[in-house]
Amino acid sequence: MKKHLLIAACMGLLSWGAVAESLDAPAPDGRRLGGTIAQELQAEEMPKVENKDLKRERNYPEQPPTIPHKIDGYRVDTNSNKCLSCHSRSTAAKSQAPMISITHYMDRDGQPLATVSPRRYFCEQCHVPQHETPAAIPNTFKNIDQVLEGGASQP
Repeated sequence: MKKHLLIAACMGLLSWGAVAESLDAPAPDGRRLGGTIAQELQAEEMPKVENKDLKRERNYPEQPPTIPHKIDGYRVDTNSNKCLSCHSRSTAAKSQAPMISITHYMDRDGQPLATVSPRRYFCEQCHVPQHETPAAIPNTFKNIDQVLEGGASQP
């Protein structure tokens, strides 16, 4: 019995060597450029968050605005929401920050509420900060105004 276990263990080690060798092949689809599947590469540096406090143009109707400032360390949980300290109805005028949309003060049936709706309370579900990075792939997006301008010049 012990002899059979020893043989099985040796076979397992031999087959593991073949698996480890096959893992050292180039990654499929070029997803790990410059390395292999088994090779550990140094992680890329995290991009910096854009912190310009400038309102960005929206690309389509009802697009949630992006966050134009850093939010590192902002606490948003069931007990508190740091975003509301500047963007709520009662503090927006004093802080000079844009007030959150009136739709955030409505329930799912469209009825007005005195405070922010629980389903709109977690801001980062829709609103995201931007990072200072080059585009990963070329972007040829045109907003509706650019599309209409291009069509108007054609007969």
